[in-house]
Amino acid sequence: MIRPATTDDATQVAPLFILAMGHIAGIFANSDRYEDAIPFFEDFFIRKGNQYSHEFTLVCEEEGVVTGSVTGYDGALLHLLRQPILDQLRKTKPDFSPDDETEAGEYYLDCINVHPDHQGKGIGKKLIHAFCNKAQLLGYNRVGLIVDLDNPRAKKFYENLGFKVSGIKAFMGHRYFHMVKEVV
Repeated sequence: MIRPATTDDATQVAPLFILAMGHIAGIFANSDRYEDAIPFFEDFFIRKGNQYSHEFTLVCEEEGVVTGSVTGYDGALLHLLRQPILDQLRKTKPDFSPDDETEAGEYYLDCINVHPDHQGKGIGKKLIHAFCNKAQLLGYNRVGLIVDLDNPRAKKFYENLGFKVSGIKAFMGHRYFHMVKEVV
């Protein structure tokens, strides 16, 4: 079942953020051990008004276990939603200033992942469809996301779901395909 996330999902969703973000989680944790970022994501997940909040997350739940999640928001709100994250990160990295990975005019899919024990069951596709439906219900015409240029498998996955490359974006030390899907 796909449903809106609640604060009670924090301990199950935070590790999924780590899986989705890879090296970015390490930057947030200021550690080579990405899992060190779990408390960071748990904290922001339970708060409102930031890009990793439960209020912007859908989860797939099976028998009380969160098997996957998708988090996203209005791209025009990136700077507002990112500010609480930046405030925290700049306590140890005062010059931390990431590029923008999204833009106004799109409902941005920031983070999606499926727990490794549940991959290959179509959960990711279901989450993306639910996310696109949510975007359409909220009045958006376009969903956007980024995919690392070094991840052709993910690029193909999104292409099979109707996303098309619209350009290249630099973000946090990597280059990404910016992909969009019209949801009208």
